Amino acid sequence: MTHAPDLPVLRLQEGRDRRVRNGHPWIYSNEIQMTPAVKALPPGALVRVNDSQGSTLGLFGFNPHTLIAARLMTHDPRVSIDTGLLATRLRRALELRERYFNTPHYRLIHAEADGFPGLVVDRYGDVVVVQLNTAMMEALRAAILVALQEVLQPRAIVLRNDSPSRTLEGLELGTEIALADPALDLTKPIEIIENGARFLVDVLEGQKTGWFYDQRDNRAAAAHLAKGARVLDVYTYAGGFGVQAGLAGASEVVLVDRSRPALDRGLAAAELNGLGKVSAMQGDGVFVMEQLAGDKERFGIVIADPPAFVKAKKDLNVGLRGYRKMIRAAAALVAPGGFLLAASCSHAVDTEAFANEMRAGLAKAGRSGRILRQAGAGPDHPVHPFLPESAYLKAILVQLD
Repeated sequence: MTHAPDLPVLRLQEGRDRRVRNGHPWIYSNEIQMTPAVKALPPGALVRVNDSQGSTLGLFGFNPHTLIAARLMTHDPRVSIDTGLLATRLRRALELRERYFNTPHYRLIHAEADGFPGLVVDRYGDVVVVQLNTAMMEALRAAILVALQEVLQPRAIVLRNDSPSRTLEGLELGTEIALADPALDLTKPIEIIENGARFLVDVLEGQKTGWFYDQRDNRAAAAHLAKGARVLDVYTYAGGFGVQAGLAGASEVVLVDRSRPALDRGLAAAELNGLGKVSAMQGDGVFVMEQLAGDKERFGIVIADPPAFVKAKKDLNVGLRGYRKMIRAAAALVAPGGFLLAASCSHAVDTEAFANEMRAGLAKAGRSGRILRQAGAGPDHPVHPFLPESAYLKAILVQLD
């Protein structure tokens, strides 16, 4: 249990408190009076932050080595940052998810928006996968694990601490099984349900935590149009869009991915859902699409949902050209009157920039039509109201003439 009077105190530079007072949950290193004592604090330390006049602004997790130096836990300095507080916030997040979803398959904690700066918790039934992406969350690891067990009583907790963001925080990378029922074999895929479809998740070696719940609503939107259509699901990962389109009545589904294990999980999911006419092509997404265009193939729906093309701001221009090339290749495969859903999960690409690349790609392909839907992630990926840049996912659905 940590009480505010026992915490180290950080002071902000004069006039640098307005943004925090107005609700922003981050403090940057150049806003802090970086005394030798402050610089010597260990990464992840809980601190009390005061303005330059000594008024307390709240309790934060501090890392002296990062640009985002302090992350808000609470504005109330009387609050104890302990297992009880963490469990209360977990219950609040759980109640929200249970209002939306009737099976226990969702993102339970989405970082700042759920009151856990830098923490991701994905729930796969009675298996929970955790990413501790900030030094503060790493420092609270033991309390977080106790709170998860208290609130969820899971059979297993897997720590997927292999995100590049941990490197920025000065943390080691690795995967660890923090809790496991001896009767549960985590080397085998975990079955989940999304939008009524069954899928298989590799919680130990799959991408991120094993599944991408953020596209749930966009998969449903594409599936709504799939009856009787040939569907091409490019960068499919484990069949999320394609399998749901198949269940909705697609006449044929083709899954495309460079990863053979991912394709195998997608095909296994198709079989699990009793689907026929689902095939797979292994290879780079744009290359495969260009090959299909050369063969004069056409589809009623094309989905292009790639991994991030822009992993850092220095890659922005190259990444934007990549999205334009992808959209051009995808649009060339859409039959007249058919649909294209293109997505970007690059944090550095904002909504306007991605929409611009959609227009440019369509123009390069000589296609036009109408935008039917522009959306982000589902409600289990809430956005902090003062961190609009954390709305990383962009998806645009268009009908092409």
